[in-house]
Amino acid sequence: MDNETNVLTLADVIEALTNSRPALADMVITEAAIDSRQVIPGGMFVAIPGEHVDGHTFVAEAFQRGASFALIQRELDESFPTLDLRSPSVSLDTHASLESSNRPPLCLRVENTLTALQQVARFWRRKLNLRVIGITGSVGKSTTKELIAEVLGIRYHTLKSLGNLNNEIGLPLTILHLGSGYERAVLEMGFYVPGEIAFLCDIALPAVGVVTNIGTVHAERAGSQEAIARGKSELVQALPPAPQGVAVLNYDDPLVRPMAELTRARILYYGLDPQADLWADQVDGLGLEGIRFRLHYRTETLHVRVPMIGQHSVHTALRAAAVGLAEGLTWQEILSGLRQGHPQLRLVAVRTASGALVLDDTYNASPESMLAALNLLADLDGRKVAVLGDMLELGPYEKEGHEMVGVRAAQVADRLVTVGERGHIIAAAARRAGLGAAAIYECDDTDQAVANLQESLTSRDAVLVKGSRGIRMDRIVTALEASP
Repeated sequence: MDNETNVLTLADVIEALTNSRPALADMVITEAAIDSRQVIPGGMFVAIPGEHVDGHTFVAEAFQRGASFALIQRELDESFPTLDLRSPSVSLDTHASLESSNRPPLCLRVENTLTALQQVARFWRRKLNLRVIGITGSVGKSTTKELIAEVLGIRYHTLKSLGNLNNEIGLPLTILHLGSGYERAVLEMGFYVPGEIAFLCDIALPAVGVVTNIGTVHAERAGSQEAIARGKSELVQALPPAPQGVAVLNYDDPLVRPMAELTRARILYYGLDPQADLWADQVDGLGLEGIRFRLHYRTETLHVRVPMIGQHSVHTALRAAAVGLAEGLTWQEILSGLRQGHPQLRLVAVRTASGALVLDDTYNASPESMLAALNLLADLDGRKVAVLGDMLELGPYEKEGHEMVGVRAAQVADRLVTVGERGHIIAAAARRAGLGAAAIYECDDTDQAVANLQESLTSRDAVLVKGSRGIRMDRIVTALEASP
């Protein structure tokens, strides 16, 4: 099908929901949104009832902002024309509301708005002639998505998931952005419960599946690392057989490598082990200037430098290169994409008034991402200060995960500041690993940490601030940046 003329219309939405295509509904839908503040003219607002906020309350606001249509599941007080799609016997071509659909706004009533959104996305995806790259894993999904999109964008018109829209709501919203000549889509796929990624794959139909790693993120909800691995493996199981399907797997992760047995797709291993198809060595961290390494593939060896922070970023670069190979790019195209990519969106370097360099990595935290951030701190010059907060949702791995971070902090940091109840586990492990008691400061909250840091930081300090979002470590960075 020719994507150049393929744009989502009201007729598509109605056909997806009723299996009947009306003749009088050719109005284009620009995109879909569940937040009335994000509606753009010509868009479709999806009113989803939430635990705390009901989207139906904001239908009028969405129309005021230019939405043409709204999916609703309950009757509204507003006097907007409503087309009830719940009855299969409704005569769509003669329905008065539909005949006036070229004069929106128009509400489309369904049994369940979330289910309807997913149904429309599933229908729309199947009308599009493009390849989808799905990405899952415990750590590094977003940076991997960004860099893969940069690489593929060298040759193909590529769409990527916006922000962290990687669940049963966000992925369908992203798919409804597609059309008008897109050739590739790079989509994150999050995992919380078994079956979730399989469900997302049924909507998105990925041809390429990338698995970053299996860590302890969400272990509190998902259970063991093995259970998490089973959930993530749903991506590779959903891929089409070779040669169309390609599974890009982390050879260095003992829980990812065996996923090759679960898929009919072609396997493309990446890692630091020479047994991998695509592997790297001589990895050199250049601090805030990026990393350089040697890249090996079959008989070829290339010297690569990328503007990504931290030696752990070599795995991100390898994933993007592997997808580039899978999608037929030349090495020149792949290296061009790697060099121009700046996907480290969540780690920001700022300076305090005292001149200290602060690495703001407060988006979220797991043992794996904590260790990667500490490895980056080790690459920097100056006195190294690690400000580490609680890691949440680790379940049975809570003590082990925090202790592992404490041991690495003792090896890297000249000074350690911990925040929160679980931070005491980090501090205790660091002491046992040899970091002197005078170099460790344990805080109950971020205010205590800020007070201590404001008194002690100098221009020769490199400071890493990291912890789970729920601990609000970002407040520390904001306070330090604003300090006179």
